[in-house]
Amino acid sequence: METATMMLLQHAAAPASGWRRQDGRGAPNRVVFRRGRQQGGGCRDLRAAGLGRFFGGGDHNNQNHEVEDFAPARLFVGLPIDSVTDGATVNSAAAVAAGIRAVRLLGADGVELPVFWSVAQPESPDRFSWAGYLAVADMVRAEGLSLRVSLRAHGTPGGGVPTLPAWVSGVAADDPDIFFTDRSGARHEGCLSFAIDELPVLRGRSPLQLYEAFFRGFAAAFEDFFDDSTITDVTVGLGVHGVLRYPSYPPGSDARKFTGVGEFQCYDKYMLAQLRREAEEAGNAMWGLSGPHDAPRYHESPDSCGFFRERGGSWETPYGDFFLSWYAGQLVGHGDRVLGMASAVFAGKPVELSAKIPFMHWWHGAQSRPAEAAAGFYKSGKKNGYSPVAKMFARHGCTMVVPGMDVCMNKQHHSTGSSPDQLLVQIKNACRRHGARIAGENASLVMTHTSSFSRIRSNILTAEFMRPCHFTYQRMGAEFFSPDHFPQFMEFVRSVVCGEWDEDDGPWPADDEDRAMAATEA
Repeated sequence: METATMMLLQHAAAPASGWRRQDGRGAPNRVVFRRGRQQGGGCRDLRAAGLGRFFGGGDHNNQNHEVEDFAPARLFVGLPIDSVTDGATVNSAAAVAAGIRAVRLLGADGVELPVFWSVAQPESPDRFSWAGYLAVADMVRAEGLSLRVSLRAHGTPGGGVPTLPAWVSGVAADDPDIFFTDRSGARHEGCLSFAIDELPVLRGRSPLQLYEAFFRGFAAAFEDFFDDSTITDVTVGLGVHGVLRYPSYPPGSDARKFTGVGEFQCYDKYMLAQLRREAEEAGNAMWGLSGPHDAPRYHESPDSCGFFRERGGSWETPYGDFFLSWYAGQLVGHGDRVLGMASAVFAGKPVELSAKIPFMHWWHGAQSRPAEAAAGFYKSGKKNGYSPVAKMFARHGCTMVVPGMDVCMNKQHHSTGSSPDQLLVQIKNACRRHGARIAGENASLVMTHTSSFSRIRSNILTAEFMRPCHFTYQRMGAEFFSPDHFPQFMEFVRSVVCGEWDEDDGPWPADDEDRAMAATEA
């Protein structure tokens, strides 16, 4: 990223424009639309207009949650996952600053910054280090952009960021059951079991208490950025990779290439203890002795095991319904606890609260929806497994971020029963039914697949209902600014803007685009 974006400093040295966001976005922690910036010059001036004015979003606060009015949504671009890795400094600070300026020149509303617990509190439960993240926030404010912050309690394996604070990992040496565990006894190190949320197993404190300290520490350290409306959005991490799901993939696997069913993660001693109690209360203690004996292995298909078999599978039996309901309930309970706490922490801040769910489209065509069920999304009676989650999000005024708005049907392995279109409709139906808003992200960086850009454009511009209130393109880095990608990304931006461009207005305003294009010249 650094080599490419340094060119931008030479071609776009002009200071940021003086506009600021408008105030009055509605009640704190209510998912509401913020009107696009209104500056003179119309869509000729991309910096003033921003892409937000072209990204329609619906207002469905009426009783039937129908979309009646289309207001501007907002476009963010994700900053590198390893922008800050030691808490004190910014990695490749000049390149990050140049990348932020490129986002402004393209006309986007802002950037997204992942903030990790492992980076902010690496050595002790009593001390935080925010300097690096504060420096990035200063860069964003200097460019007059909005900042969406993603607070993550779990790091990203392989992303250059520690998965957990070192002192928490040290606790695991004596008690490895604090991690999710599969049937073979393998631990998902770096992802704390939902069953210990309220147990004082981390030096006398519970994970929930520590997450709250992390959130409150951030809110206090960044108070000025809330007050001047630089920080407009806070996304709360609810699990591995910040997503509300069990880590059902094999540890260290690439979700973009994984096509198996996945495994249940209920074999740490704390989860098993809760399962036993639930079974006893249900009047069948035998059901709580362990997880399903005929469950699949990670890479297996549904028909390779008895549990998810299409006809006569255990998932359709009273036992299967009991187990999957309990398993999904643990997931929703975790999300409810964390979002409830986050709502209280940020209640006085003028920000929109959001959290991310998985977009597990493979095997969606199977009746049992096995990949989704293994990740914790299930509801009895073959009903919408996202409904309990949407209801929980709505209760906390939290926007549901769907990270799969670039996934195209024709690119998936048909043998896995992939159905991204149907899955997105199912998620939207659940959100509309319960009154939860949605936002979007792309699942992976789009390189040469123009159909993926078309897919994003369709989902955020021409969807018939439940259009996203904001979209974040993930994520900035060397590939983002490469000649294979960046020109296509700018063309994607341009095609969105041209959709409302009148030829009578004159030639396309290329000055800012040319400056941003300079990032690819190196």
